[in-house]
Amino acid sequence: MCERNDPAAVAEGLWRRLEEARRTLADGAAEEAGARYAAVLAAAEEHEGCEGCEGCAEHGEGEERAEHGEHRLTAERAAALLGLGESALESGELTDALGYFERAGELLADEPAPARAPVLRGRAVAHYLTGELRYAVHLLESGLAELARAEPQDPDALVLLHATAIGPYMDMGAHHHAARAAESALALAPRVSDPALVARAHRSVARTLLAQGRHAEADASLATAAGLYDRLGLRTELAHCHWMRGYVRAQAGQLAGAEEELRQALLMLGETRAALYRSQVAVELADVLHRRGSSGDAAELLAGVLGDFSSERGAVHAAAAHRLLGIIAEDAHDTEAAEEHYVRALSLLERAGAAGDLADLCRLLGDLLRRSGRTEAALDAYRTGLGHRTAPGSTTLGPAQL
Repeated sequence: MCERNDPAAVAEGLWRRLEEARRTLADGAAEEAGARYAAVLAAAEEHEGCEGCEGCAEHGEGEERAEHGEHRLTAERAAALLGLGESALESGELTDALGYFERAGELLADEPAPARAPVLRGRAVAHYLTGELRYAVHLLESGLAELARAEPQDPDALVLLHATAIGPYMDMGAHHHAARAAESALALAPRVSDPALVARAHRSVARTLLAQGRHAEADASLATAAGLYDRLGLRTELAHCHWMRGYVRAQAGQLAGAEEELRQALLMLGETRAALYRSQVAVELADVLHRRGSSGDAAELLAGVLGDFSSERGAVHAAAAHRLLGIIAEDAHDTEAAEEHYVRALSLLERAGAAGDLADLCRLLGDLLRRSGRTEAALDAYRTGLGHRTAPGSTTLGPAQL
C-alpha cells in the first residue's frame, strides 16, 4: 500500500510537519509558521475525505470505515488550526485567530477538557487583546471549573489557564483573583511536564508580585522564565519576558532599566513581525521616555503606532496611548487636545473594563476639567472612577505625575 493510502504513515508525516511549524513559530517567524500550518491543514483535509483510498474502499462505509485507521485525522486538523490561531495572534490578526480557534474547538468538542485547554486559552487571549476582558475571564473560569471536575487532573492544562487568567484579572482590578491564580500556577508548576509552560507561569505571576510590592521577587521570577526560554530557544517568548521586565521596572520607577528592557523587546518583536505586540511595547516605551523627559520622542513613537490599534484591536493599549498623548498635550498647555485624548481613552477603557487604567484616567480628566473651571463635568469624571482603584501592576503604564 502506498503512503497516501496508509493512514498511520499519513498521520506520522503530518505530525512531523506540525512539529516543524511549531519550531518556526517559536523562532518568531509567525508568517512562515502560518503558511506551514495551512499546508498541513490542507493535506489533512485532503486525506480526510479518503478519495481514491483503496484501504477505505475495502472497508465500506459508516462505523466500519471510520474505524479503519482514523482517516478523519481530527487531532491533526485541530492541531493545525490551533497553530494557525497562534500564528495569527503573533501577527495581530485577531479576527482570523478567533476563527481558527473556534474551528479547532468544534473539532475537539467531544474530547476531554485537558485536550481542549490550549484552544480555550487561544480564544481567551484573542478576546483579551481585543479589549473584551470580562469575556476572556469568563472563558478561562469556565475552563478551569471543567478541569477541576476532570479525573485525573491535568497539571499542564490547569497551569496554562491559571497563568493566562492573571493578565485579565489584573487589568480588571481583580487583584485577589489574580493572586489566587498565581498561587495555583506556582503550586502546580513542579508537576508540569512542559518547561515552556513552567516559564510562562513564572512570567505571568510577576504582575501579581509587583502589585504586592515584591519587586525583587517579580524580577527574580522573570529571570527564571527568561533562563528557561533562552535554553529552549523560544525567541518570541523571550521577547515577552524582556517586555514584562520592562513593565515591572517602569512600575517600580526604575526608568533606565525599563527603557533598556523595552527597547530589547521592541527590537526582538520587530524581528519576528509580531505587529500588535510590538505596538503595545512601543506605547509602554513611550511612557518611559516621557517620564524621563523625552516627551517629543514619546509623541513621535506613539504617532508611529497609534494607527495599529482600534476598539477591537489592542483596546487597552490604544487607551494608554491616548492617555499619554493627553498628558503630553496638557504639558504643552493644549487643553482642548488633552481633553479629546482623555475622552477617547475613557470610551475604550469603559468598554474593556480595565479598572486600574480607568480610575487613573478619570482622575486625570477630572483634574483637567476642574482646572478649566468646569466643576460639574469634573465631578462626573471623578464619579466614573470612584468605584475603581489604581495599584502597582494594575495599570498598563506607570502612574501619572501628580
